[in-house]
Amino acid sequence: MAGTGTKMTESELVQACLAEDRLAQKLLYDKYKDAMFTVAYRITKDFDLAADALQDAFINIFRGLKGFRAESTLGAWIKRIVVRAALKKLRKLKPFEELDETITGEMVDWGDFLEAEYLEKAILALPDGYRTVFVMIEVEGYSHKEVAEALKISVGTSKSQLFYAKKKLRASLDKYR
Repeated sequence: MAGTGTKMTESELVQACLAEDRLAQKLLYDKYKDAMFTVAYRITKDFDLAADALQDAFINIFRGLKGFRAESTLGAWIKRIVVRAALKKLRKLKPFEELDETITGEMVDWGDFLEAEYLEKAILALPDGYRTVFVMIEVEGYSHKEVAEALKISVGTSKSQLFYAKKKLRASLDKYR
């Protein structure tokens, strides 16, 4: 296809993928695979599950690309699909437990004392429900309502899991201060 290359616009890339241009599909995959694998891994905490989720997500992306309405960026649209695929993989392992819904969230100031690797390790060490809610809200920017809908839990459970995730992170990161 003419114009197939790394300088394609987002719209051109989508159109080329819709035309089943395999090079364009590879370009799309290559452009997003690393960042999206990271998203899937942060949710699943398992390389194999993350890889499976990424594969499932890209199958859904290519099948559903005709439904992309450009209401958000292509990357944001892809990320939503990857998050859903990772959650589906994780949910097959164990369902989320309802926690005390009376706990409210609290702000955490991590300050400059943390290096990224310590924070990443601490996040990955969180229990599945805590980690998933923490990543979706604090890293990916989802709202409690969006998290609740995606995970099929209540908004109160989302808030309490975030509260407990921050509490557990704070305790585990104290040793790095």
